[in-house]
Amino acid sequence: MNEPTPDLAQLWEEHTRHEFATRDTAATLETMVEDAYVNHIPVLTGGFGKAALGEFYARRFIPTMPPDTELEPISRTIGRDQLVDEMIFKFTHDREMPWMLPGVAPTHQRVEIPLVAIVRFRGDKLAHEHIYWDQASVLKQIGLLTDESLPVRGAETAMKVRDPAFEA
Repeated sequence: MNEPTPDLAQLWEEHTRHEFATRDTAATLETMVEDAYVNHIPVLTGGFGKAALGEFYARRFIPTMPPDTELEPISRTIGRDQLVDEMIFKFTHDREMPWMLPGVAPTHQRVEIPLVAIVRFRGDKLAHEHIYWDQASVLKQIGLLTDESLPVRGAETAMKVRDPAFEA
């Protein structure tokens, strides 16, 4: 007999609700398989397995999320066992964020960046998250990348994702 196909969008939204709204580590972990992993590609933060992810979510991710964090959805693609979300990730860098800006003291600058999450599922649980963003754009927006001769943009990258006709 065929098992019903899980609603991947609902599962992902439950997971992110626990990360960003309820800020509940245990509930976040309940949405994941035992050998799940998270990989923030630009800075290699995250963890492998529930024990490492529990430490990551409880100490380096959930409590360090700025209170004004927003996720603005742009597009979503759903396959049989994978979901890809494109979004604008917005926050004020008012605290150390070891998952995104390890070792960087708060700059109190506003940041808006395009971010892509590739999420694989196993049954009705998350198996992995590959999260991509342009770290140079983040560093430019917080004032750590100031060389104007470099081909790096700041919040304009988010504006261009929102509006393909945008010109800086």
